[in-house]
Amino acid sequence: MVVAFGVAGEPVWLGGAWRVGALVLKRVGLLSETLWRAEVLAELPDSPHFRLARPVRTLDGTWVRRGWEACRLVAGEPDVRRQDDVLRAGAAFHSAIAHLPRPAFLDVRDDPWSCGDRVAWEELPVPAGATDLLEPLVAARRPVDLPSQAVHGDLPGNVLFAEGLTPAIIDWPVYWRPPSWAAAVAVADALCWYGATPALAARWVHLPEWGQMLVRALIYRIITHETAHGPAGWTPDQLAAYHPAIEVAIGHAEGGHA
Repeated sequence: MVVAFGVAGEPVWLGGAWRVGALVLKRVGLLSETLWRAEVLAELPDSPHFRLARPVRTLDGTWVRRGWEACRLVAGEPDVRRQDDVLRAGAAFHSAIAHLPRPAFLDVRDDPWSCGDRVAWEELPVPAGATDLLEPLVAARRPVDLPSQAVHGDLPGNVLFAEGLTPAIIDWPVYWRPPSWAAAVAVADALCWYGATPALAARWVHLPEWGQMLVRALIYRIITHETAHGPAGWTPDQLAAYHPAIEVAIGHAEGGHA
Protein backbone atom coordinates (compact mmCIF):
# COMPACT_ATOMS: atom_id res chain seq x y z
CA MET A 1 0.00 0.00 0.00
CA VAL A 2 2.75 2.49 0.92
CA VAL A 3 4.47 1.81 -2.41
CA ALA A 4 1.37 3.17 -4.15
CA PHE A 5 2.12 6.58 -2.60
CA GLY A 6 5.79 6.46 -3.59
CA VAL A 7 7.30 5.92 -0.14
CA ALA A 8 9.07 3.13 1.64
CA GLY A 9 10.19 2.55 5.19
CA GLU A 10 9.14 1.26 8.56
CA PRO A 11 5.63 2.50 9.53
CA VAL A 12 5.44 4.41 12.83
CA TRP A 13 2.10 4.54 14.65
CA LEU A 14 1.03 8.10 15.48
CA GLY A 15 -2.19 7.23 17.28
CA GLY A 16 -4.78 7.35 14.51
CA ALA A 17 -2.44 7.29 11.50
CA TRP A 18 0.89 5.89 10.35
CA ARG A 19 3.99 7.83 9.42
CA VAL A 20 6.06 6.35 6.62
CA GLY A 21 8.99 8.49 5.58
CA ALA A 22 7.73 12.02 4.90
CA LEU A 23 4.09 10.96 4.58
CA VAL A 24 1.24 10.28 6.99
CA LEU A 25 -1.22 7.57 5.94
CA LYS A 26 -4.61 6.86 7.43
CA ARG A 27 -7.75 4.92 6.71
CA VAL A 28 -10.43 6.66 4.68
CA GLY A 29 -13.68 7.32 6.50
CA LEU A 30 -16.29 8.59 4.04
CA LEU A 31 -14.81 8.39 0.56
CA SER A 32 -16.72 11.35 -0.84
CA GLU A 33 -15.52 13.53 2.03
CA THR A 34 -11.92 12.41 1.57
CA LEU A 35 -11.99 13.21 -2.15
CA TRP A 36 -13.63 16.62 -1.65
CA ARG A 37 -11.21 17.58 1.12
CA ALA A 38 -8.17 16.44 -0.87
CA GLU A 39 -9.13 18.57 -3.87
CA VAL A 40 -9.71 21.62 -1.66
CA LEU A 41 -6.48 21.29 0.29
CA ALA A 42 -4.43 20.60 -2.83
CA GLU A 43 -5.62 23.85 -4.42
CA LEU A 44 -5.78 26.14 -1.39
CA PRO A 45 -3.12 28.88 -1.64
CA ASP A 46 -0.36 29.06 0.94
CA SER A 47 -1.09 31.38 3.85
CA PRO A 48 1.19 33.47 6.05
CA HIS A 49 -1.03 32.51 8.99
CA PHE A 50 -1.14 28.71 8.87
CA ARG A 51 0.44 25.66 7.27
CA LEU A 52 -1.43 22.70 5.79
CA ALA A 53 -0.85 18.97 5.68
CA ARG A 54 -1.19 18.79 1.91
CA PRO A 55 -2.73 15.61 0.47
CA VAL A 56 -0.57 13.35 -1.65
CA ARG A 57 -1.71 11.42 -4.71
CA THR A 58 -0.79 7.84 -5.47
CA LEU A 59 1.69 7.21 -8.25
CA ASP A 60 -1.21 6.69 -10.64
CA GLY A 61 -2.75 10.06 -9.74
CA THR A 62 -5.60 9.08 -7.42
CA TRP A 63 -6.19 10.29 -3.88
CA VAL A 64 -7.05 6.89 -2.39
CA ARG A 65 -5.65 3.38 -2.70
CA ARG A 66 -7.36 0.39 -1.10
CA GLY A 67 -9.06 2.53 1.52
CA TRP A 68 -5.98 4.60 2.44
CA GLU A 69 -5.20 8.30 1.96
CA ALA A 70 -1.93 10.18 2.50
CA CYS A 71 -0.71 13.66 3.30
CA ARG A 72 2.63 15.38 3.85
CA LEU A 73 4.11 15.15 7.31
CA VAL A 74 4.18 18.61 8.88
CA ALA A 75 6.42 19.68 11.74
CA GLY A 76 4.89 20.38 15.12
CA GLU A 77 2.98 19.06 18.09
CA PRO A 78 -0.38 20.02 19.60
CA ASP A 79 -0.18 22.28 22.65
CA VAL A 80 -3.37 22.46 24.70
CA ARG A 81 -2.00 25.46 26.60
CA ARG A 82 -2.19 27.61 23.47
CA GLN A 83 -5.93 27.67 22.88
CA ASP A 84 -6.02 31.32 21.82
CA ASP A 85 -3.43 30.52 19.17
CA VAL A 86 -5.53 27.53 18.10
CA LEU A 87 -8.53 29.81 17.70
CA ARG A 88 -6.57 32.40 15.73
CA ALA A 89 -5.24 29.73 13.37
CA GLY A 90 -8.76 28.38 12.96
CA ALA A 91 -10.10 31.85 12.15
CA ALA A 92 -7.44 32.34 9.46
CA PHE A 93 -8.21 28.93 7.98
CA HIS A 94 -11.94 29.62 7.93
CA SER A 95 -11.34 32.94 6.19
CA ALA A 96 -9.31 31.14 3.52
CA ILE A 97 -12.06 28.58 2.82
CA ALA A 98 -15.07 30.90 3.13
CA HIS A 99 -15.64 30.81 -0.63
CA LEU A 100 -16.27 27.07 -0.82
CA PRO A 101 -19.74 25.78 -1.75
CA ARG A 102 -21.54 23.39 0.57
CA PRO A 103 -20.33 19.83 -0.11
CA ALA A 104 -22.99 17.25 -0.94
CA PHE A 105 -21.47 14.51 1.24
CA LEU A 106 -22.77 16.28 4.35
CA ASP A 107 -26.25 15.05 3.45
CA VAL A 108 -25.21 11.40 3.63
CA ARG A 109 -22.55 11.34 6.33
CA ASP A 110 -23.89 9.23 9.20
CA ASP A 111 -21.76 8.87 12.31
CA PRO A 112 -21.97 9.93 15.98
CA TRP A 113 -20.39 13.32 15.21
CA SER A 114 -22.88 14.08 12.46
CA CYS A 115 -25.71 13.06 14.77
CA GLY A 116 -24.42 15.36 17.50
CA ASP A 117 -24.12 18.23 15.03
CA ARG A 118 -27.66 17.79 13.72
CA VAL A 119 -29.17 17.58 17.19
CA ALA A 120 -27.27 20.70 18.26
CA TRP A 121 -28.78 22.61 15.33
CA GLU A 122 -32.30 21.18 15.78
CA GLU A 123 -32.16 19.18 12.58
CA LEU A 124 -32.77 16.07 14.70
CA PRO A 125 -34.63 15.84 18.03
CA VAL A 126 -32.84 15.25 21.31
CA PRO A 127 -32.93 11.46 21.80
CA ALA A 128 -35.33 10.14 24.41
CA GLY A 129 -33.56 9.23 27.63
CA ALA A 130 -30.47 11.31 26.84
CA THR A 131 -28.26 12.48 29.71
CA ASP A 132 -29.53 15.17 32.05
CA LEU A 133 -26.53 17.29 31.06
CA LEU A 134 -28.55 18.38 28.04
CA GLU A 135 -31.56 19.80 29.86
CA PRO A 136 -30.17 23.26 30.76
CA LEU A 137 -28.48 23.58 27.38
CA VAL A 138 -31.63 22.78 25.41
CA ALA A 139 -33.58 25.19 27.61
CA ALA A 140 -31.05 27.95 26.86
CA ARG A 141 -30.98 27.34 23.10
CA ARG A 142 -32.51 30.11 20.98
CA PRO A 143 -32.80 30.60 17.19
CA VAL A 144 -29.85 32.25 15.48
CA ASP A 145 -29.46 33.75 12.02
CA LEU A 146 -25.87 33.41 10.94
CA PRO A 147 -24.37 32.43 7.59
CA SER A 148 -22.76 29.00 7.42
CA GLN A 149 -19.66 27.89 5.56
CA ALA A 150 -17.24 24.99 5.56
CA VAL A 151 -15.46 24.86 8.92
CA HIS A 152 -13.03 22.64 10.85
CA GLY A 153 -15.06 20.95 13.56
CA ASP A 154 -12.23 19.67 15.77
CA LEU A 155 -9.46 22.24 16.11
CA PRO A 156 -8.01 21.33 19.54
CA GLY A 157 -5.37 18.68 19.03
CA ASN A 158 -5.37 19.26 15.28
CA VAL A 159 -3.39 22.49 15.29
CA LEU A 160 0.34 21.82 15.55
CA PHE A 161 3.01 24.22 16.79
CA ALA A 162 6.70 24.24 15.93
CA GLU A 163 9.34 26.80 16.82
CA GLY A 164 9.70 29.46 14.16
CA LEU A 165 6.79 28.19 12.05
CA THR A 166 3.16 29.18 11.68
CA PRO A 167 0.60 26.76 13.17
CA ALA A 168 -0.23 23.71 11.05
CA ILE A 169 -3.81 22.53 10.59
CA ILE A 170 -4.38 18.80 10.17
CA ASP A 171 -7.18 16.20 10.19
CA TRP A 172 -10.02 18.39 8.94
CA PRO A 173 -13.53 17.07 9.71
CA VAL A 174 -15.79 19.21 7.53
CA TYR A 175 -18.96 20.83 8.85
CA TRP A 176 -21.25 23.48 7.36
CA ARG A 177 -21.79 25.87 10.25
CA PRO A 178 -20.93 29.44 11.30
CA PRO A 179 -17.21 29.89 12.01
CA SER A 180 -18.07 31.07 15.52
CA TRP A 181 -19.53 27.61 16.20
CA ALA A 182 -16.22 25.96 15.28
CA ALA A 183 -14.47 28.35 17.68
CA ALA A 184 -17.02 27.51 20.36
CA VAL A 185 -16.34 23.78 19.97
CA ALA A 186 -12.65 24.47 20.57
CA VAL A 187 -13.43 26.57 23.65
CA ALA A 188 -15.88 23.99 25.02
CA ASP A 189 -13.28 21.25 24.62
CA ALA A 190 -10.67 23.41 26.34
CA LEU A 191 -13.01 24.11 29.26
CA CYS A 192 -13.89 20.45 29.68
CA TRP A 193 -10.60 18.71 29.03
CA TYR A 194 -7.64 21.08 28.79
CA GLY A 195 -7.78 23.09 31.99
CA ALA A 196 -9.01 26.34 30.43
CA THR A 197 -10.74 28.88 32.65
CA PRO A 198 -13.89 30.89 31.88
CA ALA A 199 -11.57 33.73 30.86
CA LEU A 200 -10.94 31.89 27.58
CA ALA A 201 -14.62 32.06 26.68
CA ALA A 202 -14.75 35.71 27.77
CA ARG A 203 -11.86 36.64 25.46
CA TRP A 204 -13.84 35.46 22.43
CA VAL A 205 -17.19 36.97 23.36
CA HIS A 206 -16.94 39.28 20.35
CA LEU A 207 -17.74 36.37 18.02
CA PRO A 208 -21.28 36.33 16.60
CA GLU A 209 -23.96 34.76 18.81
CA TRP A 210 -21.23 33.54 21.14
CA GLY A 211 -23.46 32.25 23.92
CA GLN A 212 -25.64 30.29 21.50
CA MET A 213 -22.57 28.88 19.78
CA LEU A 214 -21.22 27.63 23.11
CA VAL A 215 -24.58 26.05 23.91
CA ARG A 216 -24.65 24.27 20.56
CA ALA A 217 -21.01 23.22 20.86
CA LEU A 218 -21.70 21.45 24.14
CA ILE A 219 -24.89 19.81 22.86
CA TYR A 220 -22.86 18.58 19.89
CA ARG A 221 -20.15 17.05 22.04
CA ILE A 222 -22.56 15.51 24.56
CA ILE A 223 -24.83 13.95 21.94
CA THR A 224 -21.81 12.64 20.03
CA HIS A 225 -20.54 10.91 23.17
CA GLU A 226 -23.96 9.51 23.99
CA THR A 227 -24.50 8.25 20.45
CA ALA A 228 -21.10 6.56 20.36
CA HIS A 229 -21.17 5.01 23.84
CA GLY A 230 -24.74 5.05 25.13
CA PRO A 231 -25.84 6.11 28.62
CA ALA A 232 -23.50 3.55 30.18
CA GLY A 233 -20.54 5.32 28.58
CA TRP A 234 -20.60 8.22 31.00
CA THR A 235 -18.05 8.11 33.80
CA PRO A 236 -18.28 10.33 36.88
CA ASP A 237 -15.22 12.26 35.69
CA GLN A 238 -16.78 12.92 32.29
CA LEU A 239 -20.01 14.14 33.83
CA ALA A 240 -18.11 16.38 36.24
CA ALA A 241 -16.03 17.87 33.41
CA TYR A 242 -19.10 19.19 31.61
CA HIS A 243 -20.84 20.97 34.49
CA PRO A 244 -18.52 24.02 34.71
CA ALA A 245 -18.51 24.38 30.90
CA ILE A 246 -22.30 24.26 30.81
CA GLU A 247 -22.44 26.99 33.44
CA VAL A 248 -20.12 29.16 31.34
CA ALA A 249 -22.14 28.60 28.16
CA ILE A 250 -25.46 29.39 29.80
CA GLY A 251 -23.99 32.48 31.39
CA HIS A 252 -22.99 33.78 27.97
CA ALA A 253 -26.27 32.69 26.39
CA GLU A 254 -28.18 34.67 29.00
CA GLY A 255 -26.13 37.77 28.32
CA GLY A 256 -23.68 37.57 31.19
CA HIS A 257 -20.16 36.28 31.60
CA ALA A 258 -20.08 33.11 33.68
